[in-house]
Amino acid sequence: MRLSQIVDDNDKRALVVTARGESRLVKGVRTMRDLAAEALAEGQPLRKIIADRGVGKPVDLAAALKQKRVLIPLDHDDPAHVHVTGAGLTHLGSAEGRDQMHRALASATQLTDSMKLFKLGLEGGKPAPGQVGVQPEWFYKGDGSTLVAPGGDLVSPSFALDGGEEPEIVGLYLIDDDRQPVRLGFALGNAFSDHVMERQNYLYLAHSKLRPASVGPEMLVGDLPADLRGISRIRRGKEIAWEKPFASGESNMSHAIANLEAHHFKYAQFRQPGDVHVHFFGAATLSFADGFKAEKGDVFEIESEPFGLPLRNRLTFGKPDKVKLRAR
Repeated sequence: MRLSQIVDDNDKRALVVTARGESRLVKGVRTMRDLAAEALAEGQPLRKIIADRGVGKPVDLAAALKQKRVLIPLDHDDPAHVHVTGAGLTHLGSAEGRDQMHRALASATQLTDSMKLFKLGLEGGKPAPGQVGVQPEWFYKGDGSTLVAPGGDLVSPSFALDGGEEPEIVGLYLIDDDRQPVRLGFALGNAFSDHVMERQNYLYLAHSKLRPASVGPEMLVGDLPADLRGISRIRRGKEIAWEKPFASGESNMSHAIANLEAHHFKYAQFRQPGDVHVHFFGAATLSFADGFKAEKGDVFEIESEPFGLPLRNRLTFGKPDKVKLRAR
C-alpha cells in the first residue's frame, strides 16, 4: 500500500491510497499528518484507519503528477516543524565515490577519514538486537522550507560550485505526544548536494548538504524491502544523458535502518511532539562519481518499482540573494 498527498480538482488537499493497482481518495481526511494522528490516538495502524474510513472516487495519480498537483508525502502546516536530515556512508558501494574525492588529500598508504568511517559501519553498523551500533555520518539539510514537491525545480544557489543528484530512500516520521518517533513509511528522495564543494575538503560536507531536496511522490507503508533496486537517470531534452542502477535496502547497506534511526532520534531535540522528520538513508550511486556534470534544465529521475511513480525534478540556478546584515 502507498499513500500520496495531492491538490484535488477543487484546489483542496486530499489523501490518496494506492493498492492493488488502483488509486483512490481516502474519505474524511486530507493530510498524512491528520491520518497519522488519528492512527496514534486510536492505537491502530494506518491500514486499519483507511479501511474504517473507506475510499472514494478513483484518482489518476500519474496525471496529477504531470500537472504538478502531487505534494510531498508528509509535511507540516509550519515548515519550521519539519527536520530534513540524513546519514552518509551507509551503503556498501557508497564509500567508493566519496573516497575518490578524498584520496588526493591522503597518502596512498593511509585510509581517508571517509574510508575509516565506512569501515566502522561495516564492522558495527548492524548490531545484535538490544545492542547499540556504531553511529553513522550525519548531515542536516534544513527545515521543511527546503523540500521541493515532486516535479518541482531543485534550485542550485548562485554561490554553488555544482548541483548533483543523490538518489536515496527516505524515512518519514511523526513524533507522538510521548516524545517517541513513529515511522509512517518510506519514500524515494533526491538529497541534491554540491559535490564539487565537498571535494575541496571533506569538512565542507555540512555546507554541501545545505541545498533543497525532494521526496515522493508516494509513501510506501510497511517494511522496506531488504534488497531494493532502482534506476537513477538524468534527462537532457529528449535524451538520457546519464543512467545507472542503484541498490538499497539493508542487504546492500553497511548499517541497519534501526541503527540509523536510533542514532538520529537519540537526541532529545529531535523528539518534540508533533514534529515531522524526513530522514535520508544515504546513496550509493552518483553521476558525479562518473565524472558527469549536470546542466541547467536537466531532469533528475529516480524510480524503484515498490514506490510506484518516479521522482522527477528539474535543475535550475538561483540568482544572488541580497543579504544585508543589520545590527542594533
